[in-house]
Amino acid sequence: MHCVAAKFVPRILTADQKQQRVNVCTELRQLGSDDETFLSRVVTGDESWVYGYDPETKRQSSHWKSPTSPRLKKARDVKSNLKSMIINFFDIKGIVHKEVPTGQTVNSGFYCEVLRRLRENVRRHRPKLWREQNWLLHHDNAPSHTSVRSHQFLAKNKIAVIPYSPYSLHLTPCDFFLFPKLKLKLRGRRLNTIEEIQAESQRVRDTVTEKDFQEAFQKWRRR
Repeated sequence: MHCVAAKFVPRILTADQKQQRVNVCTELRQLGSDDETFLSRVVTGDESWVYGYDPETKRQSSHWKSPTSPRLKKARDVKSNLKSMIINFFDIKGIVHKEVPTGQTVNSGFYCEVLRRLRENVRRHRPKLWREQNWLLHHDNAPSHTSVRSHQFLAKNKIAVIPYSPYSLHLTPCDFFLFPKLKLKLRGRRLNTIEEIQAESQRVRDTVTEKDFQEAFQKWRRR
């Protein structure tokens, strides 16, 4: 035997939650097999924090050295208290709706307003999906997303929601693709104001191409 470190996971799933993950993945795979347009009709989204300073990853901090040269020393850093929230919804073609709320708690009331603006942007930027009224929403099970008020809004506006696997960041495009891609390029940089954080987030987000989004959705299918 040998001693190894524990593997960190978002949450230790119960047997029921593991089975639910299997059921959701099976259902989504079946939907994709039965309808080749399935993925192209999905709009997925979430909210996340971007910090004024987020330390570099261990990989980013690595450097080249010869066998005789000393190893670089680096102080341990922590995230700054300065942060800004970003909200993004996207489909296989790219960003459909984005927001950078300031000083706002994402409760059910605010989330319903976000969904209202999302609907408007689907109408403006995805006219075919809007005309056919067959677009599908994919979001996680955050309290504001699953509240009675949010469910009532979705039902009233006939917005279909596809199932979500609980505590499955590796099965959510925002968490395995967009947010890491955005934050990785900002790690190790110091941004001193909320406006700087929002501007840099926007700049990095604009570098993500349509091909990147298409590859992310194909990766989602494989996962």
